[in-house]
Amino acid sequence: MPEPPASPATLFSPLSLRSLTLRNRIAVSPMCMYSCEGGRATDWHLVHLGSRAVGGAGAVLTEAAAVTPEGRISPNDLGIWSDEHVAPLARVAEFVRAHGAAPGLQLAHAGRKACTARPWDGGAPVPPERGGWVPVGPSAEPFDAAHPAPRALDGAGLGAVVEAFRAGASRARRAGFQIVELHAAHGYLLHQFLSPLVNRRADAYGGSFENRARLALEVVDAVRAEWPAELPVWVRISATDWAPDGWDVDQSVRLAALLREHGVDLVDVSSGGAVAHQKVPAGPGYQVPFAARVRREAGVATGAVGLITEPAQADAIVRGGEADLVLLAREELRDPHWPLRAARALGVDGPWPSQYLRARR
Repeated sequence: MPEPPASPATLFSPLSLRSLTLRNRIAVSPMCMYSCEGGRATDWHLVHLGSRAVGGAGAVLTEAAAVTPEGRISPNDLGIWSDEHVAPLARVAEFVRAHGAAPGLQLAHAGRKACTARPWDGGAPVPPERGGWVPVGPSAEPFDAAHPAPRALDGAGLGAVVEAFRAGASRARRAGFQIVELHAAHGYLLHQFLSPLVNRRADAYGGSFENRARLALEVVDAVRAEWPAELPVWVRISATDWAPDGWDVDQSVRLAALLREHGVDLVDVSSGGAVAHQKVPAGPGYQVPFAARVRREAGVATGAVGLITEPAQADAIVRGGEADLVLLAREELRDPHWPLRAARALGVDGPWPSQYLRARR
């Protein structure tokens, strides 16, 4: 686990994970854009993600890229299930890397929360007559009354999921990404298996903590074996379900320690999403204590995310050893040059592109 740096502004110190060194401790969090056709990245993704690299972030992660067609959150989601997806993504990775940031791709499967319309189209489940499909999950229980019942994955289906994540990692590397992150949070498939509120199985993938963690670890092993040994693997988890008798921080610490043993380099600590009746007490930095505890007790590097908006706040998180980096989402939507503004606020020289130097002072 990397040690927190002692420089005047820790947020702008480099972070090394395996052979990859990030220029600072700011990462652009995966955020769905719902702007693909057939899972293919477009000019929107090139400009959206590329501008965050120009804006000075240390790492820029794509939105959730579905490893199978039925693993998409919406029909407009990014995909990585086909070789046809590689070339459009390679344009994005090349541009991001050329402008000083490490490009990362998040591998994902939405499970029972798949097949919904885009938020601005209402977000309701898409029926088959409008191009929808039957989602899959650990059990045949829907997310809520509005969602269709998923098909419970059998042994062959579970094996296919593991293989799909492995193949997605292979395509991500061919596209030139330097980080791959596995999405095991927010109520999507891997989190569904982890949560006792969702996973009702009575086989080797349900019941005990070890069984509920089995699929996530099999996916990690498959991806780590495929991904270059010199490049890092991240995993995003939900530290708590925010619901009684659900997945909690104690289990997250246990899982994070196992992830470290299985070759994961950083745990991206978010929360919630597994059940519709969650009660989330959101506020500035409300998930940071989870990242701090996972880092301290599991001995693995962590990323903190969630209502981190101010430069001093972000710097204090890293300076205090609560996390090794911060991931920004909505604040990066508001201001793609947030890292440059943060550097000025913290009194350090930010990673200004040559084309923007006239605006530095």
